[in-house]
Amino acid sequence: MTVVVFGASTQIGHFLLPRLRERGVPVLALSRKPRPAQAGVQWLQGKLPGGVPELGTPTAVISFGPLKSFAEWLDSAGLPASTRVIATSSMSAESKQASDVPAEREISQTLREGEAALAATCDRQGQPWTIFRPTIIYGAGIDKSLTPIAQRASRLHVFPLPAGRGLRQPVHADDIAAAVVAALDHPASAGHILPLGGGERLTAGEMFARVRRSLATPTLPLPIPAALLRLGRHAVPRLRGPLTRLEANLIADNSELQRLLGISPRPFRPDAACWTPQPPL
Repeated sequence: MTVVVFGASTQIGHFLLPRLRERGVPVLALSRKPRPAQAGVQWLQGKLPGGVPELGTPTAVISFGPLKSFAEWLDSAGLPASTRVIATSSMSAESKQASDVPAEREISQTLREGEAALAATCDRQGQPWTIFRPTIIYGAGIDKSLTPIAQRASRLHVFPLPAGRGLRQPVHADDIAAAVVAALDHPASAGHILPLGGGERLTAGEMFARVRRSLATPTLPLPIPAALLRLGRHAVPRLRGPLTRLEANLIADNSELQRLLGISPRPFRPDAACWTPQPPL
């Protein structure tokens, strides 16, 4: 087995590569920038869809990048029908579909169109595919959601704690990597778009409180009441979407993930290392 990983330098790739190495699987890892050598991993520089070097005939191709570009490359790559295809989308495909912010609805539409394009390409070529829709991802200190909040609070020694009753389900990047590996072993997961959330649902307010408690640097809590958040939605248009979502449930149903793959993600118990960029494993 040879596995190709697009977006191998992402936070999921950070945990996936060592899992594949442990299995003795040769890995071709694609990145836009040069990367230092790693045992068991051959790094290649490339970019979807048109800047991909020759990859031979891998048994599986995994992508953590844009779905449409991946589907476009796959359509012309000439890989055999036996090639296993696994990719990640986002729960934003579902949670932002009915947003009152046009840009967020566009994000949802783009994700859904990418999912459909990849599924159609694989079906046309007879390649088994699985797409994961993760919720908020954390764990490697390079995400664009919780890590910037944690790092900013550590610098300023102040942690804003917005009120928020909407439920959240943060998922550790390593649990997504585990699901990807499980999909390689479970053919029954082919043809499915699988929601993938963390093992615990908690309010947005409690999620931020746990991030604060996990920091190595003491911070002063700064509660932001719901009334102020409502005012902010009207006063600052660019914040309307994020502030409105504090009252919305952004969660995933993991029942199919558990039934098909036997994966049960961990509860949200972050530590300080989650917010520090991690060296390659």
